[in-house]
Amino acid sequence: MATPLSTECPTLTLVPPAAETPVFKDEPAARKAAASVRTIAAHTNRIASLALLPHTARGYRQLGRRWLERYHNHYPQLIADADQAVREAAGDPGTAGRLKADADRYRAEYKQHRKTFLGRTATVAGAVAGGVGFGAVTGSLWLDLAAGLGVWGLGAFHGRDRNAVAQASTPVPPSAAQALHGPELPLRDEPPAVRETAAVLGAVDLVTALVRAGIVSEAQRSETRLVGIIQPSGPGWSATVELPGGMKASSAISRAEELASALRVKKSQVEMRADLSEEGHEGRFVLWVANDANPYGTKKVPSLLLTQQVWDFWRDGVPVGTDARGGRHVLELVWCSILLGGLPDYGKSFLARLVAAAAALDPYMTVHVATGKAGPDWVGTKQFAHSYVAGNTPEKILAFFDLLNELIADMQEIGQRLEQLSEEHPEHCPEGKLTPELAREWKRGLTLLVVDELQELLDAAAMMKIKTDDDAESKDRGRNGKEVLVETMARFVRVSRYVGGMGLFITQRPDATSVPTLLRDVCRKRACFRVKGAESSRMVLGNDAVAAGAAPHMLLDAQKGVVVIDQGGEEGHVTLKTDFMTIPEFREVCLRGRQLRIDAGTLTGFAADYGKKDTAPATTAELLSDCLTVIDADGVGRIRTKKLLELLITFWPERYQGTAEPDLQARLREAGAGGTRKLGPLDGLANPNGYFREQIAAASAR
Repeated sequence: MATPLSTECPTLTLVPPAAETPVFKDEPAARKAAASVRTIAAHTNRIASLALLPHTARGYRQLGRRWLERYHNHYPQLIADADQAVREAAGDPGTAGRLKADADRYRAEYKQHRKTFLGRTATVAGAVAGGVGFGAVTGSLWLDLAAGLGVWGLGAFHGRDRNAVAQASTPVPPSAAQALHGPELPLRDEPPAVRETAAVLGAVDLVTALVRAGIVSEAQRSETRLVGIIQPSGPGWSATVELPGGMKASSAISRAEELASALRVKKSQVEMRADLSEEGHEGRFVLWVANDANPYGTKKVPSLLLTQQVWDFWRDGVPVGTDARGGRHVLELVWCSILLGGLPDYGKSFLARLVAAAAALDPYMTVHVATGKAGPDWVGTKQFAHSYVAGNTPEKILAFFDLLNELIADMQEIGQRLEQLSEEHPEHCPEGKLTPELAREWKRGLTLLVVDELQELLDAAAMMKIKTDDDAESKDRGRNGKEVLVETMARFVRVSRYVGGMGLFITQRPDATSVPTLLRDVCRKRACFRVKGAESSRMVLGNDAVAAGAAPHMLLDAQKGVVVIDQGGEEGHVTLKTDFMTIPEFREVCLRGRQLRIDAGTLTGFAADYGKKDTAPATTAELLSDCLTVIDADGVGRIRTKKLLELLITFWPERYQGTAEPDLQARLREAGAGGTRKLGPLDGLANPNGYFREQIAAASAR
């Protein structure tokens, strides 16, 4: 018979493992002393860490390194590079001499910099030491403590762990795994991520960027060299690069965007152009890289012409703007015409306005204006322009065509007089051109034709026929109006070049239809604001200019007012931030131009008759409608009387020129708008008088 198992189980007792270290009954005194030293050291390190003493020491080490960097200011590297460039130029005395002069200049600058820097350091150190010493001698204990805390805090601030602060200030959301299992511990073997930088510290770095951009291959690295050294140039740096034999600079310039990517900068910061110096050749280009994404800045620079009472267009040209390095530039238009294009609202009108303003202030210049769209942009030129055509109706197109033919005949007449003069007195026109002396003697100065909204004129002309046969009984119905206008404008440019004529043609849609090749090719100078692609850049500037580095398509959206001007000669192209002139300011310049012509007896044509006709005051309905129009255009609901009158004169000078504020108030009262009211704070005034839109609208609705 089986015996049942007992229900009692043996009990197990868990015993802790034996201590790893032996326990001594009587520990030696030396071991106790060592433990005490370690304990004291641990407490000391903890106190020092809490007091940020390591940060303070590290901070003063960093301050010392910064002082040394500023003391040297990269001059040793510049001198070494210059000496290396001199050695590489062996056998070329001209280049070697120029580079040796650069090296000597760097040494002299380095010497002067060290003297100046040491003097400043000694001044500051002496002032601080004197102040602290005087305070320690004459001050109290609290003053001494404050000075000590200041010294401690300065070092701790500069020695703080910036990376830790930056990481602590950027919260990172936990992942799903972290939420379930807790935070992950960093791996000791994983190196910290290093951000790729694009600092160009020498020729090797720049050649590496050229390889990455695909301008030269890795096999051609040794054949690519820098002429001279990389040196500061305005708000950036520049370098002259000599490509391997057989490579053209134009092929490198066409890859400017790729080079910008290799340098880790925006495309608008990179400028590349062929080396036009005496030592330059087809395989050498000049690179300039700006420090900032927008080296032209956002500040608007008022035009110099705003403060000028009179201007000599022939001698002084047109002051147009400033380049990225801060240099001022003047546009010379005598003997050539200019084509201006770009996207809308990027500054074309402002540049064209500068040209017209310079012409307005020269009382001996004859100006003709034609625009394909009526508006306030060119109203001011009515004050002095010999001809003025605005609009794109068939009648306006024909008027513009007649104007072109009159100008061609006028230019040919001057040419005939020059031909006759060269036969009788060739010494008076040695180059066969109109001279300033002849222009004053004949009272026939320079002639400027301004054609704005070119695409509107051409589009309207394309839908009509224009007869070119003077025979009224001819059965010829005419030719396509666009072709006729393009050919006639090109002919004007050709025949007017040496007799003082010039054209300014403005379009805002740079494509094959709005920029006819026939007209572009006869315009020696071309200017282009921002466009969307390289093809549009070539439409305005031409293939050669874009191949030479002109790149308005690389401008940023924020760079309004920045224009690329192709000079049409060996000087190449230049990128500028144009000066600023508003429509009211332009009108004031035009009024000065009118008075100058009245005084000189040169006010003719349209401007001479302007103001004599159509001067009847506006009717009541017109007055109220005009007021509502200008108020809505200004985007306000209340307006001061003075500003309302200024806007009315700007929009319709033939109706409101010469009207005074009391007269306007009286006419508005008679029209049922009532008198002026208090407007509350407006235009920097506490509570000026003026009109609300609703009171004028109510009078107009009656």
